[in-house]
Amino acid sequence: MGVDAVAMETDSEEDVHGRARDHMTMRHGHQQYLGGEMVLVIDCSDLERSAAFWCDALGYRRAGPPVGQYLGLFPAQGAGLQLLLQRTHDPKPAKNRMHLDLRTRELGPEVARIRAAGGVLLTQEPMAEFGFRWQVLADPDGNELCVVEPPAEHWPA
Repeated sequence: MGVDAVAMETDSEEDVHGRARDHMTMRHGHQQYLGGEMVLVIDCSDLERSAAFWCDALGYRRAGPPVGQYLGLFPAQGAGLQLLLQRTHDPKPAKNRMHLDLRTRELGPEVARIRAAGGVLLTQEPMAEFGFRWQVLADPDGNELCVVEPPAEHWPA
């Protein structure tokens, strides 16, 4: 996937041969890393269903209409990590090797909120280790995420 596949907002213009083409314009304060900008790509089978889930779960907004098999999502408050939904027809083969942890002050209500947005509970009881409690859920395509309640001292006073 090249830089042009990072779907933001599409503008139409002509290329050097006079043909109309679409290109993406970067109109968002992206999450930076040492070499540039960081985007988290999430595979899905249905862009609309996945966008509805992740927007509800994270408080994100769509960057515009889908561009091909891509749909960009951004934090509603502005700068932050872009999610790029990528429609694929490949089935999810196994447990994700990477996932999101959503840290919260209260595990139960946040798990209920994510479930109401379309998340599927994968662990019936919370797990605990080193003062952290969490439950594993999945998005509508089966991509795992954890809702995590850190110990009270994690949060600033």
